[in-house]
Amino acid sequence: MATADNVCAVVDPTAVDGILSKASAAERFAWALKQFGDSLVLSTSFGAQAAVMLHLATRQAPGIPVVFVDTGYLFPETYRFADQLTGRLRLNLKVYRAIESPAWIEARHGKLWEGGAEGLAAYNRIAKVEPMQRALAELGAKAWVAGLRRSQASTREGLPVVGTQDGRIKVLPIVDWTDRDVHRYLTENDLPYHPLWEQGYVSIGDVHTTRPLTAEMTPEQTRFFGIKRECGIHEQGAHI
Repeated sequence: MATADNVCAVVDPTAVDGILSKASAAERFAWALKQFGDSLVLSTSFGAQAAVMLHLATRQAPGIPVVFVDTGYLFPETYRFADQLTGRLRLNLKVYRAIESPAWIEARHGKLWEGGAEGLAAYNRIAKVEPMQRALAELGAKAWVAGLRRSQASTREGLPVVGTQDGRIKVLPIVDWTDRDVHRYLTENDLPYHPLWEQGYVSIGDVHTTRPLTAEMTPEQTRFFGIKRECGIHEQGAHI
């Protein structure tokens, strides 16, 4: 696996971030593609606004590996949305899952997501973090691109355009986009929101830990019972 030291010997994330912070999303992705080529991957959850990053990236790199972690507990609408976008955008989709099936995980550990913060952390490590780390290793990724945005949660407010995570360069081309920017891009390119968007779901994950947004909630409280926002995939050092 590439380490933070040897990758950063070639790429200084801080210096590049200062330059790319003034660039467009397309220019940011173009930089990553030029720098890392076949060692670049894109991750997606096929969430509410996933079509933006998938479209933006595949316009420049049609064959880029698109990593999708399937927990086995996603909404039926998510699986159909994944099929829709995979077909339309001709995605080079790489689906990764936990080593054990959902039924086996439950048989061994019970419904971990019902066990408070500790249970959620254990579930996320097994069902999400480990498959993602395995994907990055097997695909030989030196860098990866994701569609995180600062406005999505307080945990993301300080995210850079270019940074590092666990020894890899991480590029977030639309990190500074607003909801209006997202809507404009989807509209201009005739791209869909996730089907559950119209039902009030602003952040969409597993069936058992996702709720629609209501008047008394913040967007962050729609995931993981309000205990936390991040599942671990995008957190530094969230190893299995």
